[in-house]
Amino acid sequence: MTTILKIGGSLEADPVRLGALLTEAAAGVHGRCVVVPGGGAFAEAVRADQIRDGFDDAEAHRRALDAMGRMADFFRSLEPRLTHSVEPWADTAAASVWDPATLRAGHPEIPESWDVTSDSLALWLATRLRAGRCVLVKSADAWADEAPALLARRGLVDAAFPAFAARYGGPIEIWGPTKQVTLRQRVAA
Repeated sequence: MTTILKIGGSLEADPVRLGALLTEAAAGVHGRCVVVPGGGAFAEAVRADQIRDGFDDAEAHRRALDAMGRMADFFRSLEPRLTHSVEPWADTAAASVWDPATLRAGHPEIPESWDVTSDSLALWLATRLRAGRCVLVKSADAWADEAPALLARRGLVDAAFPAFAARYGGPIEIWGPTKQVTLRQRVAA
């Protein structure tokens, strides 16, 4: 079973937790694991640059993908056993960190706006890889009874997350600092 392990860029502020997660992934604790990095401070710089320079959301999206790539390099510097992967669907490594560089050219399933962040991209990748589960590691907790739409409304995940979650359909776990919960996906009537 493949696990998608999205590690939020905000975990830069918690180096002990970040290091432990990367070590677990590289050691095979979660089985075959593809780490999806958040953009962290690099993505925040893109937001600031967009405000200052006025480029459109499509350009901001491409730069945010680059930010994720820089975070992937940072994660690999912390845990060198993680392989670098731009196409994890063709990669057989037990533990890799994904650099979404190939998405820079665009993809018809992925809107190029701030509505899509590394959270939704992790679900997109989980769908593509038919991953057994998708885990989002966050610096805030979720509650077990929250649906993806509620998480998006409260800002814990991006606006596109509910649609990507519905396409994935598999188990989605959110690991906060004090709780690990599996989301309850509700099927619309």
